[in-house]
Amino acid sequence: MFLEQGVKPKNKFWKYIIGSVIIIAATTFGQIPLYIAILYETKVNGKPEPVTQVDIMNMFDSNFTLVLALLSFVFALFCLFEVVKNLHSQTVLSVTTTRTKIDWNRIFFSFTIWAAFTIVSILVFYYLNPNSFIINFKPIPFAILVVVGAILIPIQTSTEEYVFRGYLMQGFANLARNRWFPLLMTSLIFGGLHFFNPEVAKMGNIVMVFYIGTGLFLGIVTLMDEGMELALGFHAANNLISALLITSDWSAFQTHSILKDASDPNPISDILIPIFVIYPILLYIFSVKYEWTNWKEKLTGKIIT
Repeated sequence: MFLEQGVKPKNKFWKYIIGSVIIIAATTFGQIPLYIAILYETKVNGKPEPVTQVDIMNMFDSNFTLVLALLSFVFALFCLFEVVKNLHSQTVLSVTTTRTKIDWNRIFFSFTIWAAFTIVSILVFYYLNPNSFIINFKPIPFAILVVVGAILIPIQTSTEEYVFRGYLMQGFANLARNRWFPLLMTSLIFGGLHFFNPEVAKMGNIVMVFYIGTGLFLGIVTLMDEGMELALGFHAANNLISALLITSDWSAFQTHSILKDASDPNPISDILIPIFVIYPILLYIFSVKYEWTNWKEKLTGKIIT
């Protein structure tokens, strides 16, 4: 069982606190190049001090900003793996899956199905409301975006999955010795860390339903499938395809995407339908393909070691 792989007498919860501090420190260290670039622009080139995340994204070319913003995840992922191995005496595989090796077919299936859904959805919205979009395509910047995004965005999304659906989920399982508490806590923390995203300022607190709901969805997928592969594929597709196809003035990622959304966000189509319609359908597809059973026990049962 996935959670049990991290539940050991020597894995006291205080170790997860120390490990989290190390990972946060690594993330902060990885942000130093971004801070230096901002300092140079404000002190040397005389640009105004950025106040919001959108201000920071608009200080530089978006491809350069994307590199600087995602660089911290490289440091965080490296340190997370070191924490798992040296502080908890676990293998990286043990916080990834219960299978004898990572199931790349699961990752690719999840990536493909969500990438296809995202592409079709954007095309439908564009067909129905072409005046709400601006053609933003520039060949050279887009080509650079493809390379940068293909390398760094999967690292970013994998870091988030390893932190929340792997490391912290097993950590809270050590603390509570059940399944519902790790699922709930990691979803709340995952959502809470997105509170300062520009989408929240634009759409209001209702967008937290989307972030927390997405964390809950990914947690359910991980527990039911006894591994993170499906969550890894979904998260990578969600961020990468969105970054390549569509951006807006109020989104967390400002990119040289093909389209730019000039419309105001719609809470129903952007938040409620994905959480209460699309995610349940995706859960059903996964459950049929991978023959999930015993939902209650896997999501709410006790940890027995």
